[in-house]
Amino acid sequence: MRVGAIFMTILGIGVAGGSVYLAREYIERGQNRVASPSVQSELVDVIVARQDIAFGQALEAHMLNTIAWPRDAVPNGVFSDAQLLLPERGGEPRRAKRAISQGELILTNKISDFGEKVTIVQTLTKGQRAMAIKVSAETAVGGFVTPGDHVDVVLTQGRDDNLRAVTILQHIKVVGVDQQADEQSDAPEIARTVTVAVTAEQGQRLALAQKAGTLSLTLRNLDAQVSEKLSLIKLSDILQDAPLEEKVAKRQIVVRRGNERQVEEIN
Repeated sequence: MRVGAIFMTILGIGVAGGSVYLAREYIERGQNRVASPSVQSELVDVIVARQDIAFGQALEAHMLNTIAWPRDAVPNGVFSDAQLLLPERGGEPRRAKRAISQGELILTNKISDFGEKVTIVQTLTKGQRAMAIKVSAETAVGGFVTPGDHVDVVLTQGRDDNLRAVTILQHIKVVGVDQQADEQSDAPEIARTVTVAVTAEQGQRLALAQKAGTLSLTLRNLDAQVSEKLSLIKLSDILQDAPLEEKVAKRQIVVRRGNERQVEEIN
């Protein structure tokens, strides 16, 4: 009798534990079903770029895509309706004021108003000017300078032994190469002019330097943002001439004493 009572007790405990487990599973599933609509309600529709959009390119319907985005993470200036980005029939389009990558949010500060002209000026920050530099394949890193790069500007002037070079500007942003201002373009191009963003003072220095000699660009590393103190360097600083042997011309006289002939040097 005692064995049977113990068995029935253990069985009862097992059934009770199983019932508790099943009840908890049922409650959790019910909570998940209730929570799902609230999670969905925290997402909102936003417009992103379906493809890469170049600087100055007009926005068209096939370039845009709608995705769900967490409401709490939505930045200012987003669009939730693609129709707000597209012109009415026959109207002037909006254009990209900077290059927009595929999947990137379309924000108000990245696009123009309807019919607004988009120029390279809109890539400049406050206080900057755009200024062009005449270059060649040799002076523009073989054509590997592209919009968005940062360069140093080196002035070379003088002739022969007076040849000298000095870095006049450092970490200057390139905003255009010839007529190309798309920062997404990485194709090498032999340019005739490179347009850089400078301050008013830097623009004055650059204008004088172009008249004084030849300007060359040195392409900076992406992490190299600190300017260095660089001194003017002369040709004589890099040409280390071996000391020349001093040649002294010696004069000689011939002295005759009878039948003897003797050559003597005069100091």
